[in-house]
Amino acid sequence: MPTLSASSLRHLLGRWRDDGPALRALAGRIRLLLVDGRIASGTRLPAERELAAALGVSRTTVAAAYARLREEGLLRSVRGSGSVLVLPATGPAVEPHPLASATFDLTRAVLPAAPEVQEALRAAVDDAADHLRGDGYELLGVPELRTALAARYTARGLPTTPDEVLVTLGAQHAVGLVCRSVLTPGDRVLVESPGYPHALDAARAAGGRLVAVPVTAAHGERPGGWDADALEDAFARTRPALAYLMPTFQNPTGAVMPAAQRARVVELARRYGTRLVVDETTADLAIDPPARSTPFPADVLHVGSAAKSLWGGLRIGWVRADAATVRHLAAHRSPWELGTPVLEQLVVARCLPRLDDVLVGRRRALRSRRDALVAELAEVLPQWRVPGVSGGLALWVNLGTATSSALALAARRRGVLVTAGPRFGLDGEFERYLRLPFGLDVDAVAPAVQRLARAWEEVRTSGPLLRPLEVLV
Repeated sequence: MPTLSASSLRHLLGRWRDDGPALRALAGRIRLLLVDGRIASGTRLPAERELAAALGVSRTTVAAAYARLREEGLLRSVRGSGSVLVLPATGPAVEPHPLASATFDLTRAVLPAAPEVQEALRAAVDDAADHLRGDGYELLGVPELRTALAARYTARGLPTTPDEVLVTLGAQHAVGLVCRSVLTPGDRVLVESPGYPHALDAARAAGGRLVAVPVTAAHGERPGGWDADALEDAFARTRPALAYLMPTFQNPTGAVMPAAQRARVVELARRYGTRLVVDETTADLAIDPPARSTPFPADVLHVGSAAKSLWGGLRIGWVRADAATVRHLAAHRSPWELGTPVLEQLVVARCLPRLDDVLVGRRRALRSRRDALVAELAEVLPQWRVPGVSGGLALWVNLGTATSSALALAARRRGVLVTAGPRFGLDGEFERYLRLPFGLDVDAVAPAVQRLARAWEEVRTSGPLLRPLEVLV
């Protein structure tokens, strides 16, 4: 059972105090850390006395906060194990609000299935007939999909053969598999900050020590992107064993890495013996203009997925690497699971030759949803700084005040689910930021933002806020 020390929990809590009762603020922040995944379900919390000393509050305050979490079904006292956080299958209890008659989920950067998926699913049922005579265990992936993926990489300018493709259970599985296969405990891993939370979790789970490189969203005349000096310093100072980057429509900032900087990253990785992994999950989601990204060289591991371009329910991802690396990854895969479902692979194999046509409709949907969200935010919440993004699925919004976690809690009470900015950082930073995906139907955007605005007004007027700092982060 994982145990969280008092000092670690204090660090995760960040600025948790407000003008309300301390017990309510403390319980609310711990609840949010659990819901956002920053504290795993099943984690033992520090003893009341230890946490009280670390936070500089009375033990009574901590005991009352723990008691509130127990009443909500989020904390259980286990004999000999102390107080353990749990996330019920039905989700945590939240205080009801009269305005929250429906729920708008802004935690997931996804679209509904592309229309072509249903047609491909019907055809894939017939395609599966030939596979039914086999055992169905496809550790590397079915030949049809590996061939289709190899052809797509080749058409993009990176000659690829089917034995250089490994099919996985989504991109997240691919990243986790790479981390488990490449890293030994204590290895340095270069990552983006803010970055994709599940990739950061995968590197940590494999024993990696994360080295953060800042990424900023575009705003006004500033293009945003990766801090070039920080990249150079991180490679030279730490010589990371692995570097994980999302160079095209980075999650959550939407930044796109220029060609010259991509070449420089490859050069640095080769110089310092770093295995470079590029996540192209969002690379096909260009909106303005619909341009195709150029692959990195063949010695770079390319991770891809059908989740964003086709449908998340397919759970199909892949790794493009040299054949020896593919075999190495497959060997490390078998102790955990024995392959990817055949039918889903055949659906993606059917869709890939038509993917460029599919993406025309996806881009049209993304453009209308993005524009609707940007326009509504400008009208209802003009004080927020909304970046300009040319693709991807989300906006990395600067709130101007360190209130992201408090806003997430207030919005949840009003039926709007959002992920607080610190979920995308390493050490509790980004309290001034909120990721807002634009996957909602256009008709749902206005009511969702209006509820978010009411939650913001509640947070803004609940107590003194930190003044905005004129610092580029």
